[in-house]
Amino acid sequence: MRRILVALALAVVAHAKPNVIVILADDLGYGDVGCYGAKDIRTPHLDRMAAEGLKLTSFYAQPICGPSRAALMTGCYPMRVGEVANGKNGHTLPHPREVTMAEMLRDAGYRTGIVGKWHLGMSAGCDPTAQGFQHAYFTPAFNGASRDIKPGAVVPFMRAPGKIVRTIKTQADMDTLTADCTREALEFIRGSKATPFFLYLAYHMPHVPLGVSEKFRGKSARGLYGDAVEEFDSAVGQVLAELKSLALDDSTLVFFTSDNGPWTDKQIGDHGGSPGPLRGAKMTTWEGGWRVPGIVRWPGKVRAGETSDGIASTLDLLPTFAALSGSKPPETKLDGLDLSTFLTKSGAASPRETFFYHNGSRLTAVRHKDWKLVFARPAGGEMSYMPAWLTGHIESLTETTLYDLKADPSESKNLAAERPAVVKLITKLADEARVELGDFTGPGSGARFFEEVPRWPQTDGEPKTERPKKLKQAR
Repeated sequence: MRRILVALALAVVAHAKPNVIVILADDLGYGDVGCYGAKDIRTPHLDRMAAEGLKLTSFYAQPICGPSRAALMTGCYPMRVGEVANGKNGHTLPHPREVTMAEMLRDAGYRTGIVGKWHLGMSAGCDPTAQGFQHAYFTPAFNGASRDIKPGAVVPFMRAPGKIVRTIKTQADMDTLTADCTREALEFIRGSKATPFFLYLAYHMPHVPLGVSEKFRGKSARGLYGDAVEEFDSAVGQVLAELKSLALDDSTLVFFTSDNGPWTDKQIGDHGGSPGPLRGAKMTTWEGGWRVPGIVRWPGKVRAGETSDGIASTLDLLPTFAALSGSKPPETKLDGLDLSTFLTKSGAASPRETFFYHNGSRLTAVRHKDWKLVFARPAGGEMSYMPAWLTGHIESLTETTLYDLKADPSESKNLAAERPAVVKLITKLADEARVELGDFTGPGSGARFFEEVPRWPQTDGEPKTERPKKLKQAR
């Protein structure tokens, strides 16, 4: 009898931990969701999620897939994350000794699952099943790298490394992606209801090549892109409905965001998204590439029906989930901050005041409170450790510019000459970050390395350790 009571007590304690679901869109723009201003795409489920939870309007990811997923999974800037062979890659490849969010929650008694896109490496010890996920249904990387499906291209779905369970080869296959991932996610939730669980639901849409089921095709005012967004909005609604039907609604924290901003129509035609009022797009320095929708819902716990402009980031999710679940965070240094009070206390301020923007290995900008300083720089990948396909979207800037993001989210009015004290303050923060995290000239003192090989080997040529020619700085 005593053993039964102890078991029941342990079950009650375990169930006191919130279930955690992270839903990640791919290449979704800040302006592609109704509650963020979209007029030609219908997202009733995300809009309801925001109305019932907290909508974040200064929420940041990274500017491209791999680094963004690395920051989310490790709670660290990609510049700090130790990579395979001590590299520094365009798409981050975290070393097996890096501790992921999934490993942390698994060790705290959670059942962990990934459904969808991984894109953090598949070498020994790097695949999701080796990085903390007990249940896996995933593609190793993206669903494609072009607007349309390339002839002969094959996207494998796996349960474990080498265990391919289906392939995406045709447009008809691509059209099943969202529904298939939703089906798998719902099955995982149903199979995990007796224990705390963590689900990482990383949708492929609206990353190109776009895929849309027949039910949603041709229904959006934004063409195929809008159709894809409306389908995964419906999928989010199915997840929320399943939680309610299983009586898990009040014990589950759901966080929705995107891995980066969108390709725009200037880059990829009518298959691109919208950054809304923000400047720029995926892979650029500007807000449109970094600032993404951030919606969090946990009935009775997360502040409901509120909107906050407090700065927050995917970096912050790991330490926040650690605090809310009672999990032990990694012992290594984190860049993420605990947002638990910010998310749960009405009107609370975010603990984050500063955010660093690295494009490739170059520190291109810093946000501090409402100010953003964008540094002068040469064009593209010059003097960078990163490949040209990544840095080629970075235009040259002949002078350092300063923007008031609260008054000017489109980064259109340079206030550097009028605010020299702000420029000086943020420049100091940037200099400290270069020492700690590194820059295009090399790694910082806080960058992690796990192997006895050279650090940050080049990915596109000989080492380029020269400092840039002096550029005009704002005074």
